[in-house]
Amino acid sequence: MPIPNTADGGALRFLDQRRSTPARQLDAPGPDDPTLLRILASAVRVPDHGKRVPFRFLRIAGDARQALGERVATIGQRHRPDAGPAAVDRQRFAHAPLVLAVVAVLDPDDTAIPDTERLMTAGCVCFAVLQAAQALGYGGTWLTGWPAFDPEVMAELGLGEDERIAGFIHLGTPRLDVPERERPDPATLLRDWTPA
Repeated sequence: MPIPNTADGGALRFLDQRRSTPARQLDAPGPDDPTLLRILASAVRVPDHGKRVPFRFLRIAGDARQALGERVATIGQRHRPDAGPAAVDRQRFAHAPLVLAVVAVLDPDDTAIPDTERLMTAGCVCFAVLQAAQALGYGGTWLTGWPAFDPEVMAELGLGEDERIAGFIHLGTPRLDVPERERPDPATLLRDWTPA
């Protein structure tokens, strides 16, 4: 379905043109420190019920990318000896010049805000990072895979007992223009609720 040409089309341009750039297609340069902080300044403006700020960031850059890939591959080989090469890829974090782990901060003692809402807020942060990065000319992709859910990987990253990885956001300069893919027609997804 074509996107309607409306007066606010300019304001929605980056939402309407968002695409994921595969991590293997991201080169240097990545965002420098001031640019990364500018991206994060936009990303933290997500809905946050109770103003709990249920997220934090881990920057994985430079040699740390390869070191994390090696450790994750070692963990993967130990836990998944029959897994294919993609599951134990030592270069997993080495393609993009910057990987940002978005960590969801959950607090079981705070019963006013459910963990699900905190996790959704952290997920919104992942998407907002991608949007802000693309608005500044960078490409990115949001990945998880088994390492995002593995307790040993979480321990390697220094996560607390009540923290989870919402996503690994790979950021850099795209090597190619990512082609558009088919998107769902929102009109087919919209229904009116009426009382019975």
